[in-house]
Amino acid sequence: MDVLYAPRGLSNVVVTSTDIGDVRGLEGFYHYRQYSAIDLATSRSLEDVWFLFVEGRLPDATERDRFAAEVAPLRAIPADVLPALRVTAMAGATPHPLAGLRTILSLVAASQDMAPTYGSSDAQRRADALLVCAVTPTILAALHRIRTGREPLEPRDDLSAAENWLYLVTGTAPEPAKARAIEQYLIATIDHGFNASTFTARVAASAGADVASAVCAAIGSFSGPLHGGAPDRALDALDEIGSPDRAAEWVRAKVTAGGRIMGFGHAVYRTDDPRAVLLRSIAQELGGDLVDFATSVERIVVDTLAELKPDRKLYANVEFYAGVVMELCGIPRSMFTPTFATSRVIGWCANILEQSHDPKIIRPIARYAGPAAPQAVPVA
Repeated sequence: MDVLYAPRGLSNVVVTSTDIGDVRGLEGFYHYRQYSAIDLATSRSLEDVWFLFVEGRLPDATERDRFAAEVAPLRAIPADVLPALRVTAMAGATPHPLAGLRTILSLVAASQDMAPTYGSSDAQRRADALLVCAVTPTILAALHRIRTGREPLEPRDDLSAAENWLYLVTGTAPEPAKARAIEQYLIATIDHGFNASTFTARVAASAGADVASAVCAAIGSFSGPLHGGAPDRALDALDEIGSPDRAAEWVRAKVTAGGRIMGFGHAVYRTDDPRAVLLRSIAQELGGDLVDFATSVERIVVDTLAELKPDRKLYANVEFYAGVVMELCGIPRSMFTPTFATSRVIGWCANILEQSHDPKIIRPIARYAGPAAPQAVPVA
């Protein structure tokens, strides 16, 4: 058998084809289906783009209203799962909301007798995917509120998905400008090529796992600090810097110590991250001292990194301004990554549905690098 050795991390290895979207890193461009993701974020609603991921096309006004009416009732957590929320929220000294989400989503799947994608109808898989996407924000917000000593709120059918998220987390109906800012962030982060969590979801789906199981697998990858867990730490970095005149010194100290500059650099983009450009503009529209500080620091960090690492092009990535926008909209830092998850689950589910049409399980091999085998087993 011919064996092909892939580069570490499967960098630039094409593993399948997809109709969902693509990232063109050298151009600083990414798209959902045939549309620029940034154009969608600036011109359409989250429900519109969610529909695009599910149905493969943008809805007209009637279809949008029908879709919104279909998914709104799915936001409620099943009654038989509710007792587990409190126990899960309070488990451990510093529980991460994503760990709780994995637990509660698994219970939702059991409660709904969610069947494996292998052998299920397209209609059943679609229904399961809509349920998982709709209930995920409610679960995350409920875990957060219980953990912080407040009662979880019932989702409101009269609010859009973005408005409902802010309401469930903060307890108040959001200002239109803040709701739209969060909606644009959510649209811009639904999908981003075959990132680690999306690939994990597709591996699980290729085995025929149910939709919730595949999403839980994706959450496991997403929870890692090298993937979805950076928006809060990017903002923590701004706190460490304190003022723009300390930014260059701070970067030099970090680089000298071999540390990472959270919020800068990307595995794919070799130019400006288009998501960061969008979020910077959103932040500037919201305005305030934090925005002025962040934009000043961004310029200094980029210039200092160019000086220290002239062979690499490092720019602000999505996490840097995501933290700024969420802070301005009243989302606590512990909920930055969960907010990211409420949008990315739509992308995961679209990939799960697409993968379910391919009967071939994803099963690569590893190159064995251990001691020569076989060897005699020593006597105990």
